[in-house]
Amino acid sequence: MKVKLEAHRIPLMSSGIWQRGKEEEGVYGFLIEDIKKEVTRASKLKCCICKKTGASIGCVTPRCKRSYHFPCGLQRECIFQFTGNFASFCWNHRPVQIITSNNYRDSLPCTICLEFIEPIPTYSILRSPCCKNAWFHRDCLQVQAINAGMFFFRCTVCNNSDIFQKEMLRMGIHIPEKDASWELEENAYQELLQHYEHCDVRRCRCKEGRDYNVPDSKWEIKRCQCCGSRGTHLACSSLQSWEQNWECLECRGILYNSGDFQKAKKHTLPSTNVGITDCLLEESSPKLPRQSPGAQREDLLRQGSKFRRDISTLIIELGFQIKKKAKRLFINKANIWNSALDGFRNHNFNPSYTIEIAYVNENDHFGKEQPGSKQEFLSLLMQQLENSPLFEGSLSKNLSLNSQALKENLYYEAGKMLAISLVHGGPSPGFFSKTLFNCLVYGPESTQPILDDVSDFDVAQIIIRINTAATVADLNSLLNEYYNYLELIGCLRLITSLSDKYRLAKDILVYHVIKRVQAPFESFKQGLRTLGVLEKIQTYPEAFCNIFCHKPENLSTKILSDLFTVHTLSDVQALGFWNSYLQAVEDGKSTVTMEDILIFATGCSSIPPAGFKPTPSIECLHMDFPVGNKFNNCLALPITSTYKEFQENMDFAIKNTLRLEKEENSHFIGH
Repeated sequence: MKVKLEAHRIPLMSSGIWQRGKEEEGVYGFLIEDIKKEVTRASKLKCCICKKTGASIGCVTPRCKRSYHFPCGLQRECIFQFTGNFASFCWNHRPVQIITSNNYRDSLPCTICLEFIEPIPTYSILRSPCCKNAWFHRDCLQVQAINAGMFFFRCTVCNNSDIFQKEMLRMGIHIPEKDASWELEENAYQELLQHYEHCDVRRCRCKEGRDYNVPDSKWEIKRCQCCGSRGTHLACSSLQSWEQNWECLECRGILYNSGDFQKAKKHTLPSTNVGITDCLLEESSPKLPRQSPGAQREDLLRQGSKFRRDISTLIIELGFQIKKKAKRLFINKANIWNSALDGFRNHNFNPSYTIEIAYVNENDHFGKEQPGSKQEFLSLLMQQLENSPLFEGSLSKNLSLNSQALKENLYYEAGKMLAISLVHGGPSPGFFSKTLFNCLVYGPESTQPILDDVSDFDVAQIIIRINTAATVADLNSLLNEYYNYLELIGCLRLITSLSDKYRLAKDILVYHVIKRVQAPFESFKQGLRTLGVLEKIQTYPEAFCNIFCHKPENLSTKILSDLFTVHTLSDVQALGFWNSYLQAVEDGKSTVTMEDILIFATGCSSIPPAGFKPTPSIECLHMDFPVGNKFNNCLALPITSTYKEFQENMDFAIKNTLRLEKEENSHFIGH
């Protein structure tokens, strides 16, 4: 508010000036000669707060001689009324809200930000004049007034505008005469005018693609009658006509589990040949017998040729959602996780906006910002995510059970981060276990974990001992030994033969790896739905499995040589040195690695699935040491007289730069 109002504070709030001109004359009707006179008058007045001259604003209360600057008045909690004569009141004479009796013993939430406040009217706390139980922070009201404008600013409880605005103007809330900010955004509600036209069934039969839609034919797309946000070709779900009801898999599951499924289907089943299997599983074919979940997955993999798509193409397609409108995230490199969390949780953040990165240092009292590389930020964020307590395991990780993270909704945020990273050009995750990936694609009920998924040593030992039991007596002895644990996890069973040990071991595996983390999994899964990423993964599992469950291929001389384009290179000898240097690094004749070179130039240790943007480039400059510009993915090579000097300078700069960056980032441990 201070910044916006400061530009007009002299004409609006000054005590010795009046609006003598028309609105288009001078500065909003304040004539230039009048403004100059007021500046001269104010230069003789001293601010009673900061003791400096130029205090053009005075308290309107008779006999009060206080004068002050506009910023000083705000700091001292003076009230400026942006209506009528634009009166100003000092801290002793400002208007107050009179409460006849206070029956509130406990704190109440601000009805805008929902933080609890003491229901006592002060400068910072205001009460609604029309709803006696509605309290606000002054700052919350001012932000809402700026965004809503005069036409939409009203009580958040009863929707009253006249009484509410009159009181808020009296208490110094500035309500601009403008339309609401959300009404000024171009095509803000354009998506509401568009019909959803995409076939979402797992096995779309249309050769023209999932977006192909021909009205009055079997390839017409029908939307879910419950949510309207999923669709199917009539032929893909064996619908005979448009009049037949159809629900998407999620809505159908809700209806089925609620017990209303039979009621909902009683009148529709006679008019169709679709069986119960087709009602529950969108991907099933009416010509096939009902399959078990495992058989469905096998069938899907056999049909994989229909779904084999290049992963870079799939991610580029997801990237089409990104709008030109940019959102800047302020990131502290020493605290990547919390910086990202704050940015993504901000109510103004939209994952479909273009992300811009500005690095800040909380120890820098000048508040300087440094433009940062988005792909470097996403690479650092994925490293934090991989090593976070949200996952367990060494190389192939599964979700952990962390009650504090669950309480803070961090599993959802992790899924959201992963989705945003992929769509915005981030690196391959590469640390998922096959079990976790299969749970996301095919569902936990269709996934069988393996012993390698168990990171808890004690649990793994229990499973191994059960699997290696030689007799029924040995098995019963183990049941007695681990009775309390097995009872706790619901895996106690009657042992009648030695073969029961395999079922028991399987039950323990399923509980520990899947059932135990059901709540984190559902939360993580919801976060991964951001920007349609989970749906894309489920449609093309083979393509996404490679980047979720496998680390990228090792970099080589050829890969890096092809990756970097030569924009300006006046020194041909330097290009030869560059190629020789890459070969020396690959052969282990250098103190740096291929990954170090890529990090130095781009901030990423591997090539993102969708590639770099902009394309990495190299240039030659007359200097002693190389320079990596991660913002532009540009590597400036030094010009030297000998190759030995070239390699020494490259090794020294890359090694020490990365070491210093690592030391800076290591000040923040964990999150």
